[in-house]
Amino acid sequence: MVFYFKARPEAGDYTIFMGLDKHENEELIKYGFLEDIWFHVDKMSSAHVYLRLHKGQTIDDIPEGNKVNNIDVVYTPWQNLKKTASMDVGQVGFHNSKMVRTVRVEKRINEIVNRLNRTKVERKPDLKAEREAVNAAERAERKQLLRDKSRICGRLVPILSVGNDGEELDRLEKERQAELRSYKNLMVAEKMTSNKDIASTNKSLQELEEDFM
Repeated sequence: MVFYFKARPEAGDYTIFMGLDKHENEELIKYGFLEDIWFHVDKMSSAHVYLRLHKGQTIDDIPEGNKVNNIDVVYTPWQNLKKTASMDVGQVGFHNSKMVRTVRVEKRINEIVNRLNRTKVERKPDLKAEREAVNAAERAERKQLLRDKSRICGRLVPILSVGNDGEELDRLEKERQAELRSYKNLMVAEKMTSNKDIASTNKSLQELEEDFM
């Protein structure tokens, strides 16, 4: 079970969440997002609390808040959490201690605690599936950026040299279509060599590589 809370509206649309126990903490450690910031009361038994930032934000953008009196709260980005086989369930360390920050909380503000509790939602999320969905979306975004970059690099020079008008774009598209047709003509069965054909030549791998070069 994971508990979700909403930050105050004036702070922005932020989600705060925590596991029910150490077993949920293990899942949160394993399948966190790059935008997640981990919080824990220093040198005390406490819940692992996460704040999910928006894309592009950093640990410096975190709004402040208090829950209890006279404690130190340590926090660090999720990717700085370190988990080894020798650690107990729910236990965690850090890759880089310089990325761990501490804030002193001197006074509990009940108003904040009560407001957070009113936004509390309990869910049993598939954390692995959520992490995989984010990974897939990021991969697709990177691929699209590479395609866009390749397309721009291939067309920018002729467009700039002639002028970015409709006629030039039409000409480039016709050239692209002509190239595609020429590729299709090359990929005919009579001009292709199968694995069986290669095997029948009895050439060694080195000889085949030399032929290719």
